Amino acid sequence: MAEIKPGRTAISLSNASLGAVPDGILRPNYDRTKLKAGIVHIGLGNFHRAHQAWYLHRLMQAGKAQDWAIIGAGIRQYDAEMREKLMAQDCLTTLVELSPHGVAAEVTGAMIDYLPIADDNAPLIQCMADAKIRIVSLTVTEGGYFVDPAKGGFDVTHPEIRHDGANPDAPRTVFGAIVAALKLRRAAGIRPFTVQSCDNLQGNGDITRQAVLSLARLSSPALADWIETHGAFPNSMVDCIVPATRAPEIALARQIGIADHAPVTHENYRQWVIEDRFCAGRPDYDEVGAIFTDTVHDYETMKIRILNAGHQVLANAGELLALETIADCMGHAQIAAFFDKVQRDEIAPYVQPVPGMEPLAYVQLIKARFANPKIRDTSRRVAFDGSSRHPGFVLPILRDALAAGGRIEGLSLVEAIWARMCAATREDGTEIAPNDPQWDSLVAAAHAARTTPETWLKQRHIYGDLADNAEFSAAFTRWLGLIWAQGSAAALQAYTAT
Repeated sequence: MAEIKPGRTAISLSNASLGAVPDGILRPNYDRTKLKAGIVHIGLGNFHRAHQAWYLHRLMQAGKAQDWAIIGAGIRQYDAEMREKLMAQDCLTTLVELSPHGVAAEVTGAMIDYLPIADDNAPLIQCMADAKIRIVSLTVTEGGYFVDPAKGGFDVTHPEIRHDGANPDAPRTVFGAIVAALKLRRAAGIRPFTVQSCDNLQGNGDITRQAVLSLARLSSPALADWIETHGAFPNSMVDCIVPATRAPEIALARQIGIADHAPVTHENYRQWVIEDRFCAGRPDYDEVGAIFTDTVHDYETMKIRILNAGHQVLANAGELLALETIADCMGHAQIAAFFDKVQRDEIAPYVQPVPGMEPLAYVQLIKARFANPKIRDTSRRVAFDGSSRHPGFVLPILRDALAAGGRIEGLSLVEAIWARMCAATREDGTEIAPNDPQWDSLVAAAHAARTTPETWLKQRHIYGDLADNAEFSAAFTRWLGLIWAQGSAAALQAYTAT
């Protein structure tokens, strides 16, 4: 990233205007007309462009990976808006790095096309069936893998999965499209592509493998066996804080000299840890900072438990207290003290060290990253889809703590704060707009829990058998009662004083 000087006249971003990109802003030094596709990425949002696409772009800057360019794809109609924006600027992206000490920018060009959206996913399926595509990567959010949170298996009862099992040639889901493309490749004698999840899921490759093979078996056990034998689903850990793009981010890009329809701001930190298990080749990401290792699980456990669970520790409390950003939460004395104590006493004890990083040192790193005032990562964005994020990030720690006889008061308070937040009003009386795919049922459970706290825990699709644990139930009930009676600040104070 190059340091930039604000206040320039903005140019419209396109291939034709790259030569006019202001000095101090890095731009592609490779001939984008000679790039050849090798990757389809599904769910092409801000995170992918700031993270995986950036690593590939850096390889291209070094004259490598010219046949691994990205074709973007989506499976929902809301992806059409992103496609329109990116195609209008030749799929270029302006990345704006926001460190506490300054601003830097770079234009990246590893993406060369974005497939049109179709109800039957035909353009996506045909593209993935082409032999030139050797990796299909995904960022479809933690809740997009059809995992039964109570049992951990693939949810074959979901209406969209039932549809794809019965209509394998006209699928609605990303996994249905992948299975349909692999079916075409098998019929044509083409080897499978690697399916690479880049979502925040523990064992994301294993979960992706479960989804693809389970869905394939609904319509063709022989196809599932072929995928299992010849395909690959590497686990990985991804890390970079990337806020949503709103009007201020677009204005910032213009201020530094680029009129970008969809710029991306991000922190000055990235990490990508990957299991080196690919069936059709891969870019040499390790040459630009990624880590290939057989111990991805240790890295992802550290990150998911300390960073992602830590986000839930902060965001729900921030929403209740009308704090706009994660940095604002870290600037709130009671929430910051709560975060620190939960991390040290109840999360870090269940995290193993990785080469060069101890759990408590990682806690300090995360605290500094979360406190970066330049990153306007909203509490609302981080709190989104709690019905997937709490089972995925927080509850596994709680289970480990219960099994080890460890402290659970802070983790129980995290769940009580989430339950209070889902009542859909902040403590100042303002409304919390719907912020979860299961919002209506969460709100109903939250209101019922005000007088009968166990109602919240009886959401078995979230808590499973944790609802039957007397120690957790008692702690949750006590904290939720205190929050409703005296407010979240009183509960935070009571916890940090112990």
